[in-house]
Amino acid sequence: MKKNVGNTDRIIRVIVALVIAALLFTKTVLISSVLGIILAVVGVIFLFTSAVSWCAIYAVIGASTCPVETE
Repeated sequence: MKKNVGNTDRIIRVIVALVIAALLFTKTVLISSVLGIILAVVGVIFLFTSAVSWCAIYAVIGASTCPVETE
């Protein structure tokens, strides 16, 4: 897998995942609700994609937020 998630994108994904986690842990959004389950899944996906620096959606559409490497 070629990396396609840049550092800024990774930081934003981690911040969004932390906000989602805070909403769920403070029970602002209940994990037993449909919204809670969707947010939990999105949060886990964001943490995973930021950890591996690869996003399947970016790969499908041919996008990348990584800086262009110059020789």
